[in-house]
Amino acid sequence: MKASVLLGLVVAGLISMASAESGTATFYTKYFPSACYENEDHGVMIAAASPAIYKHGAACGRMYNVWCTGPTNQGEPNPCRGNGVTVKVVDLCDGCEGLLLDLSQEAFSQIADPDAGRIQIEFY
Repeated sequence: MKASVLLGLVVAGLISMASAESGTATFYTKYFPSACYENEDHGVMIAAASPAIYKHGAACGRMYNVWCTGPTNQGEPNPCRGNGVTVKVVDLCDGCEGLLLDLSQEAFSQIADPDAGRIQIEFY
């Protein structure tokens, strides 16, 4: 019985990883007010989403697991720390393009060197 539960968890994890999206991440430091929650505090493991992810507010409150996968053509050549982070979408990154998550500085620094400024990510 225990083996089948463990197998189910492994399969679920593989399916989640297979459905990961590729994009980029930056970071920001001014967390209030937010498009989703105005002045309500949702901690520091948060993100603002580009319009392609935000989808007119449908992403508000959605949790994403985010990993640094490499550098962009800016900043540090090896920015990734090898960690993942879970963030909650609390804001719209108005003016951001493509699949971009603008992470809180605290979340960004858990997965990459902030000196990089912009990194390649996978998220689901």
